Amino acid sequence: MSLSDKLARAEQICGHEFSDRVLLRSALTHPSAVEGEPVDASYERLEFLGDSILGAVVADSLYRSYPTFDEGKLTRLKVSLVSGMTLSDVGRELGIDACIVFGSSEMGTGARGMHSALENVYEAVVAALYLDGGIGAAQEFVERTLIPRMSAAMAREPENPKSALQEKLQEDGITPTYKLVETQGPPHDRTFVAQVFAGTQGLARGTGRTKKEAESQAAKSTLARLGEFFGLGVDEETRAEKAEAAKLAKAEKAAARAEEKARKKSERAQAKQRKQG
Repeated sequence: MSLSDKLARAEQICGHEFSDRVLLRSALTHPSAVEGEPVDASYERLEFLGDSILGAVVADSLYRSYPTFDEGKLTRLKVSLVSGMTLSDVGRELGIDACIVFGSSEMGTGARGMHSALENVYEAVVAALYLDGGIGAAQEFVERTLIPRMSAAMAREPENPKSALQEKLQEDGITPTYKLVETQGPPHDRTFVAQVFAGTQGLARGTGRTKKEAESQAAKSTLARLGEFFGLGVDEETRAEKAEAAKLAKAEKAAARAEEKARKKSERAQAKQRKQG
């Protein structure tokens, strides 16, 4: 897709025709594409501004939508809505990923760094809309694309998923641990992937701009999938079926290992005979 096509597609996504397309181009441009150029050529400065505007728009919407919620609940709602994972998901659903301009150093990395790039570009687009069309343009975009994800249930989610997960698992004598399993993107735009472990059993993974956010997202995903991992909330019949399936899979794996071991032993014996012959 050409730059012109990317800009046109982005304007459709934004629902706004830019008077200053340079703003939109910067909002879509990854730093890797403009190395050595002025700092405002990429989305970084716009991201800084967009983060604050996004926070204000979301806070205003939450304040008006939930008049009975206290500060704690409103904060949990806001944190969940503007999290890197949520913004990345929204950006991908809107098709923003196809509009981002990457440099050659990022072109060959596939999906690497896309999570953080989508988050950054979403915030930068909010800033570009604000600068080009005023607060109304930015607010319309946020209310159309992000606010519909808002729900009262978000306020009930634990503010600290890691603590909530630890409390839940320790009821069964399990202490979760976290491991950084992957680091994506260039040094100036890192994305971290962490995984929760229960002993040697790997549970859910999480992605974030920092190691702490990645671990928090991993804990949050694990909490949502406790039934899958440990059978919590699953009826006895289903639990028994899963246990039998796991037992069968384990037996099949052991049989395959034994067969492979026997095959290698036979090959070694044949090789030895040929050498002696």
